[in-house]
Order: sequence, then C-alpha cells, then structure tokens
Amino acid sequence: MRFTIVKVVDIEPLGGHRLRVSFSDNSFGEHDFADLFRDPGPKVEPLRDEAEFAKVFVEMGVLTWPNGFDMDAIKLHMDMAAAGELKRDAAE
Repeated sequence: MRFTIVKVVDIEPLGGHRLRVSFSDNSFGEHDFADLFRDPGPKVEPLRDEAEFAKVFVEMGVLTWPNGFDMDAIKLHMDMAAAGELKRDAAE
C-alpha cells in the first residue's frame, strides 16, 4: 500500500459535520464526517453537537478538537482520495 505523507494546512467548517480540508500537497476537498459517529466513544460523543464539531482547528498538521480528539491526516487524505473527494487548483 502506498501513501503520501501529507499534513492538513487549512480547514473550513461547512455546516453539519462537513469540512473543507486543504492538504500540504495542494489537494483539497469537502468531506462529511458523519461516519465518525458510527462507533460511540467519550472523545467522539461531544462532537455529535454541530457547534462542538465546528470548533475544529489544525494542530501540527492534523485535525484537532478542543476535547483532545484528533484525526490522522494521512488516513483522512487516503479516505478522501478513495472517495473521489480531492481536487487540485486549476493552476497546478
């Protein structure tokens, strides 16, 4: 399995549990994180609230929330690529 080492460089909450995510390889896309809530857990439960979910920020290249939950950027990039969610600027 090949993977690209990438970091998240920017995010934009889009409402609900959707984010626009930009990566260090100049790719970007929109992703619905609703699948995150299939399995309950103490770090995930507070993020069911859309206002809490929207408090996401980038720390050291990964999506991070104030409660300490974070998400691996490489796996997110791979998942978004597999789903056809990633694009690149036309100038690339």
